[in-house]
Amino acid sequence: MATAGTKPSTMRAVQYSGYGGGGSTADTVAAAQHSRYRLLVYQTLAFVVKIFPIELIATCYRMKSGGLAEYVAASESITVARPAGISAADAAGLPLAGFTALQALRAIGTKFDGTGSGSNILITAGSGGIGTYAVQLAKLGNHNVTATCGARNLEVVANIGADEVLDYKTPEGAALKNSSGKKYDYIVNITSDGKWSAFKPALNFPGRVVDIASNFWNFVASILTFFSKKKLSIMIASMEKEDLRFLLDLMKEGKLKTVVDSRHPFEKVADAWEKSMSGHATGKVIVEM
Repeated sequence: MATAGTKPSTMRAVQYSGYGGGGSTADTVAAAQHSRYRLLVYQTLAFVVKIFPIELIATCYRMKSGGLAEYVAASESITVARPAGISAADAAGLPLAGFTALQALRAIGTKFDGTGSGSNILITAGSGGIGTYAVQLAKLGNHNVTATCGARNLEVVANIGADEVLDYKTPEGAALKNSSGKKYDYIVNITSDGKWSAFKPALNFPGRVVDIASNFWNFVASILTFFSKKKLSIMIASMEKEDLRFLLDLMKEGKLKTVVDSRHPFEKVADAWEKSMSGHATGKVIVEM
């Protein structure tokens, strides 16, 4: 969420009564400002908080979720000042998606200073919020990147750096086969539909899947393959202030950008929520105050 304007005596907010269900779960509420008032953001929606006289970027834990608001009390440990030259919308897209992508790539040993030799990797759901950051960061790490997405987003993913993009609905895309026929050293899985049974034959030996959108069968596979040369590891992102600062520095240097699917005024927040929950957004959905 991006915020703008002067500090009012009351703030606009949206509270979600449940997960999913499109925009029907969103209720607009008004809340008086108070130094102890807390309204935290739901799941992967992150925001720029206006705390006079500077703007801060914050991330909030999903287990303390509740909705969207113009103002929020956030811990300093997860708050970073937004650098000059970076728009509120671009910065608002970074947490949680940005550092999930960053930590997944660090888990496979990626170096972002240009010294890494790189590997042959696959990123699933390359056109989503996490995927668009992951593709860009992987290229900064000198990886050869194949990504999957729907047909309408093939060009978008290619334009942010992917060496090859597969339509997941084609036979080749479903089998995760790139044009070179080479297998992958690593697979970063961002789709809950991804299955170990499909990943395993696409992996080199040794090879590893870093799964950040796990399902039951992949969880089972993570246990069964723990000591194997071909393995699946489940990764849970952590909220790290230094990771957020690192991503902002990359953005300031022009090495990373937020791919924006759509922007919605606060009055249309139900539409934004519905688009986000549809699973078909290209990049990030931004709510503007």
